[in-house]
Amino acid sequence: MILRSRTLSGAVLAAAVAVSLTACSSSAKDPLAAGAPAGGSPAASAGGSGAPGASGPVVIGSANYPENVLLASIYSQALQAKGVKVTEKFNIGSRELLYGQIKDGSLTVLPEYNGALLQFLDAKATAVTTPDVNAALTKELPGTLGILTSSPAEDKDSLTVSKDTAAKFNLKTIADLASQAGQFSIGGPPEFKTRREQQFKDAYGLTFKEWKPTGDTTANALKDGTIQVGNVFTTDPKLVSLGLVALDDPKNVFGVQNVTPLVNKAGVNPTVTAALNAVSAKLDTAGLTALMKRVAVDKDDPSAVAKDWVKANGLG
Repeated sequence: MILRSRTLSGAVLAAAVAVSLTACSSSAKDPLAAGAPAGGSPAASAGGSGAPGASGPVVIGSANYPENVLLASIYSQALQAKGVKVTEKFNIGSRELLYGQIKDGSLTVLPEYNGALLQFLDAKATAVTTPDVNAALTKELPGTLGILTSSPAEDKDSLTVSKDTAAKFNLKTIADLASQAGQFSIGGPPEFKTRREQQFKDAYGLTFKEWKPTGDTTANALKDGTIQVGNVFTTDPKLVSLGLVALDDPKNVFGVQNVTPLVNKAGVNPTVTAALNAVSAKLDTAGLTALMKRVAVDKDDPSAVAKDWVKANGLG
């Protein structure tokens, strides 16, 4: 997921990493549109030979946070089950870095989040629904890149507080932070301040006391009081286990965050597209949250969790 880093958090990830995925709908002749995307929007066309990858193996990358690694592993195993040769390059870094690599063809496929990717490409974008985000994203992407079917699964950025803080200051929405923000420290991925500070000022009039790069420790930092507000993804099991409260976002600063494959068109073909769209059709938010519990709480290996999911959903 926030620019999850997943911003993949940001709410995590800005010049080279347009990796937040978007859905698009398809024409029957378009190899990138082998499935109808959530929300529906025109799919980008792709070149591609009959063999997996136009010039070699499909190279799947991921950001450097557990959920994105898990999704990349699911993509990888679903493709391998269809006989596609895959090279895995996981834990690369933030979207800024990833976007440059998929744009230059070093990577073929990335698990993205459509709303976050759109914000990365156009900080002034106003689309908030899945169809509108996907349509806007399709226009913003260069002709060499495309998005496949968006999954119903969302891992959204959030501004989160502890239950004690929520109760003490009667916090239910991000707007409720206005009277206290000047006394609060906020934490998240290193890119979070750059990506979101101005948006919070413009939308909610928030100016925080201090921004701290808490990364993967954000949830724990909220619990121990190191920060009072944090960017925690909504599929993070620690929201429940640590007693945290994700504040409502009435002005849709974070928008939708559907899991969506971002691809370099030169490296995909109908076999690759169909396999990835089949993953999107099966993946939902509840299921992703359950998978992340195994990874983040039970400490299961992401590749093993991915293998179980692919098999259970008839994709392996």
